[in-house]
Amino acid sequence: GMEHVRDLVNGPIIPTPGAVMESSKLLYEKIGDVMVIDVGGATTDLHSVTRGSEEVERILVSPEPLAKRTVEGDLGVFVNMPNIVKQIGKEILEKELNLDIDNLMQTYKAVPKNADEIKFVERLTKEAVLRGVERHAGKIRNVYGPSGRSSLAEGKDLSEVKYIIGTGGALTRLPNRVSIIETIAKHNHTGLLLFPTAQAKILIDNHYNMASLGVLSKVYKEAAFKLMCDSLEIDENYFLKGEDDVS
Repeated sequence: GMEHVRDLVNGPIIPTPGAVMESSKLLYEKIGDVMVIDVGGATTDLHSVTRGSEEVERILVSPEPLAKRTVEGDLGVFVNMPNIVKQIGKEILEKELNLDIDNLMQTYKAVPKNADEIKFVERLTKEAVLRGVERHAGKIRNVYGPSGRSSLAEGKDLSEVKYIIGTGGALTRLPNRVSIIETIAKHNHTGLLLFPTAQAKILIDNHYNMASLGVLSKVYKEAAFKLMCDSLEIDENYFLKGEDDVS
């Protein structure tokens, strides 16, 4: 029925990833540098709105956009579940989780219903988050020449991100959603990945409405921001005073 949508509405029609980006840009305007992670059944979408650090900008090989979106079509925790299992390794998963992975994959029905399914999907979500951020973020590369070693930066610098926001079914409903997002900073073992730091605050789109509010913001900007703050459980008035932190 999607072909009939335009017959039903007279306002803007924005695909979900584009709508979440609209919300991300509004949050950047109001609260500062943000990254939004949307782990779904079919894809993992990353949205970042940040200029990065001046230090990295000086060694950046080519410019990056202020607002960047990447959609990873192979990282989904339902439709693309087999892809993530293959990336991790079924034997590794079975040993790590002490679960029958083949049975879980055959019986799983989109939303985890018991403790084993939750543990399984949380592990898949963690993998989707880490792989998605790896692909979205840039990195530092050391090069060697006649004058010795020098450093170059390639890709999007996320080191100045102040807020990491989880949205989508997985990162708004799984019990350990915050812990999953916390693994991002810990994953930067070498320090050469241009990841957000451990100082970035983690917020959750508790009402799972960022996509809807992205569309709403095209007409009712301030109302959309208020509803975003309600969902993220932050005080809108704090930011209206010019502060840059959550209450």
